[in-house]
Amino acid sequence: MLKATIRELQNISQDDIETLRSLVEESAKVVLVGNGGSNAIASHIMVDYNKFLRKPTVCPTDASMLTAYTNDYGVDNTFVKYLEDVVINNSLVVLISSSGNSQNIFNAAKFCVENNIKFVILTGFNKDNLVRSCFKDSAQLDYWVDSNSYGVVECVHQIFLHAIIKN
Repeated sequence: MLKATIRELQNISQDDIETLRSLVEESAKVVLVGNGGSNAIASHIMVDYNKFLRKPTVCPTDASMLTAYTNDYGVDNTFVKYLEDVVINNSLVVLISSSGNSQNIFNAAKFCVENNIKFVILTGFNKDNLVRSCFKDSAQLDYWVDSNSYGVVECVHQIFLHAIIKN
């Protein structure tokens, strides 16, 4: 796993880092969304963007909030309803899905397109995963990790999102 992670880290382009940095700097608010390990990444990055970049950043990590949204709207619409409640004018939405096949992330991307909200997608696994194949041309940034290992994809996603922090 370490060799695969190093290989994928070497594939991170400076252009993608600069694109992400510009998108975050230009946004009024950053909203990070992911499932499972990707949600943990979102939580960590939320703290660091707030702390080091002084950028208002949120993510749905509170268990009671997540279960309420899931109970009330269903798992496939959890993040759409969350975005409806937290996105403000000039928000940037960062959608993280290791497999790129999560229906709730797909629906969140669709919501962003339909509502003209800037968004970034971070995926892995199959190059033609569901989210990427449908939204890579609509997203302001499409970052894909060429690995089928959750560990590799999640580590690289976290480092990529962290790369814009200068500390």
